[in-house]
Amino acid sequence: MPDFAWFQWALLALGAFAVGLSKTGIAGLGILAVAFFANALPPRESTGALLPLLIVADVFGVLIFRKHADWKYIWKLFPWVVGGVVLGTAFMDRVNPAAVGRVIGGILLAMVALHLWRRREVARDPDGFAARLPHAMWFACITGLLAGFTTMVANAAGPVMVLYLLAMGLPKMAFLGTIAWFFFLVNLFKVPFSWWLDLIRPDSLVLDAVLLLPLLPGVLLGPRIVKHIPQHAFEWMVLILTVAAAVRLVV
Repeated sequence: MPDFAWFQWALLALGAFAVGLSKTGIAGLGILAVAFFANALPPRESTGALLPLLIVADVFGVLIFRKHADWKYIWKLFPWVVGGVVLGTAFMDRVNPAAVGRVIGGILLAMVALHLWRRREVARDPDGFAARLPHAMWFACITGLLAGFTTMVANAAGPVMVLYLLAMGLPKMAFLGTIAWFFFLVNLFKVPFSWWLDLIRPDSLVLDAVLLLPLLPGVLLGPRIVKHIPQHAFEWMVLILTVAAAVRLVV
């Protein structure tokens, strides 16, 4: 059993609970798990310990929302995500994790600003440039590369995908189904890279086994919460969580 102080165990338990809740209900909350783990463990150890928990929670998310996924968005992004994961692996040992966090936070804030600008412009002109922007191939390319890079370096691609799928205007259930399948596939793809970088180790797997205890209540609670959240409130909730996560990364 890892020898941690009580506050480390508290942060890790809260992080595991947030992982479960984010995968089955409140999309965007997973970035808070990244913050909890990063404050409890060194950067590399936190990244490696979090990935197996994400995969376990992904399985539940897929089981619950599997019928609601819109696969065209998954296949459109996935080839570019693969490239982003490879880039993230190459830079993992060369870039200061704190500096990467600030860059990711700045990018997320810029994406939120772009999303809000686009919503205003679409309301003015439903057929204009702003309405066509998310459907452009270059936009999908940039989003996929960014998602792959951020998920490999810091397990922080959740807000990137949240903003992309919000821009696509997906209904709540289609949003959850698409993001569940997307991250299930991406996180499985990351496993050999994480093992090669020595991020996933036997001791981190022992820690993950213990943290399944707080993760499972979050998984079970998520579907009960999300069915009571209206679409408009759901969209604003994930935007606010994204901004909060971005500020945390920058600061």
